[in-house]
Amino acid sequence: MHAALWVSKTGLSAQDTMLTTISNNLANVATTGFKRDRPEFEDLLYQIKRQPGGQTTQDTQLPSGLQLGTGVRVAGTQKIFTEGTLQTTEQPLDLAINGKGFFQILMPDGNIGYTRDGSFHLDADGQIVTSNGFPLEPAIQLPDDVQSFTVGEDGTVSISVFGDPAAQQLGILQTANFVNPAGLQSIGNNLFLETAASGAPQAGNPGQNGLGTVLQNTLENSNVSVVEELVNMITTQRAYEMNSKVISTADQMLQYVSQNL
Repeated sequence: MHAALWVSKTGLSAQDTMLTTISNNLANVATTGFKRDRPEFEDLLYQIKRQPGGQTTQDTQLPSGLQLGTGVRVAGTQKIFTEGTLQTTEQPLDLAINGKGFFQILMPDGNIGYTRDGSFHLDADGQIVTSNGFPLEPAIQLPDDVQSFTVGEDGTVSISVFGDPAAQQLGILQTANFVNPAGLQSIGNNLFLETAASGAPQAGNPGQNGLGTVLQNTLENSNVSVVEELVNMITTQRAYEMNSKVISTADQMLQYVSQNL
């Protein structure tokens, strides 16, 4: 069997994974707080026919060897946590982190999830929750007679109630950061989970210890660049076509051998 067939097969598989990643990025171009993925490839084992540096005589060595590659594989995908553009809204429950950090979300199983999506809502009890109803951690609950709701850049939450215009501090919205955010596990719903690769969360008040500040009436857009993804898609398509051409050429060579020998 012609080795080029198997090598090109790995190339087709790698480019198929690349296209899947691109399509997911483009599908989430309007997802609040979304971070794009980037696939990482590595070459497979090599068949060493002649060892580089091998002795040709007692006093001479091979300057280069004969090494045949066996293809490529996807080593992993990496989340790119560059900050998306900030969009001003008119909703007081829309929050964005300007800098590093994640909002902490209490999951139904008791674990803490992390998100950059700050499009929050109020539930029936006045608690600030995500679009899926998961509450912020630590919890922030607004009273029934709240008139205005303000979140400072340092995370300080203050309110005023009807009949009393004086501001009252309700609590502090804390954020968390990780040594290696790319090691977080994506679980959908704009949420991430801590893993051994991400390291332990380092929670604190916004604006302190390297954490970004919190901006109210603001949302962070996806960091997907449509132009960049379209260029990557064209490159992927051409690479796929070239690997397909290699398979076609290897097939023609085998066909020639089988018909003429």
